[in-house]
Amino acid sequence: MPESFPEVEGGGSLIVAWQIRNKKVLVIGGGEVAAGRILNLLNADAKVTLISPREGLNPEVAHRVERKQVEYIDRVFEPSDLDDPNISMVLTAIDDPAASTVIWKLCKEKRIAANIADVPPECDFYFGSVHRDGPLQIMVSTNGNGPKMANIVRRRIADSLPPNIGDAIKKVGALRRKLRVLAPGNDEGPKRMQWMSKVCLAWSLEDLCAMEPEDMDALLESYGPNEIPTFDQVRLGEKPGVFQFDGSFGWYI
Repeated sequence: MPESFPEVEGGGSLIVAWQIRNKKVLVIGGGEVAAGRILNLLNADAKVTLISPREGLNPEVAHRVERKQVEYIDRVFEPSDLDDPNISMVLTAIDDPAASTVIWKLCKEKRIAANIADVPPECDFYFGSVHRDGPLQIMVSTNGNGPKMANIVRRRIADSLPPNIGDAIKKVGALRRKLRVLAPGNDEGPKRMQWMSKVCLAWSLEDLCAMEPEDMDALLESYGPNEIPTFDQVRLGEKPGVFQFDGSFGWYI
C-alpha cells in the first residue's frame, strides 16, 4: 500500500515565533497602527527606534517616547536611516503610499525584512491577531485578507481557553528547567520530551497550576524509572502503582 502524506495547500504563510530580543527594529510613523506595532515589539524585548515628527504621535506612542521605552527621532524618514547594519526589520505605518513604497524598495535593496502597513504585497511578514496569557501566545493570520476576521477568530479561540492556562504553562516551564538540570545530556533529549509530554497528559490543568517547587522535586524522582505519579501521590509522598496500606482491611499489597 502506498503511504499517505498531507496534500500541499499553497497560499499560506510560514508562521514562526521570531526571536527579536535585543535586536534593533525601525518603526516609521507614530499613529494608531504604529502604537500596536511598538507594543508588540516591546513585548518581544526588541530595541525599538521610532522615526516620526512629534506632531504625528498619538497619545500611546507619545507615552512610549516620554517613558523612554523607544529611541525617538523627531523628523520624517530619510534613506540614510537604513544604513545601520544592526537593523533587523523595518515597520512603516504612515499615511503616504508613495513614500511607503520607496521605503519598501530601499529595504529590498538592503535585504532588510519589512512590513508596510495595509499593503500586503509590500510585506515580508504579516502581523496577525494575537492572544497573550503570560508565556502563551496564539496568533491568527488571514494572510492579509481580512485583519478584522483574524480578530474575531482570535477572540473566539481566547474565550474557549481556561482562564488559568498561562499559569499552568509557567509551571510546566519551571519543571522543564529543573528536568534539564537533573538530566542535562543531549542523549537524554528524547526521554525528557516523552516524559514531559506524559506529565502534561496525565496531570489536569488544575494540577499543573497548583504545582509548587517541592511538588516538582518530588515528581522528578519518577523521571529515572520513567513513571508518572498522580498529583495526589506526589502530595502524599506515594510511589506510582503502589497501594498504600491504611490499616482498614488488615492486609496490604
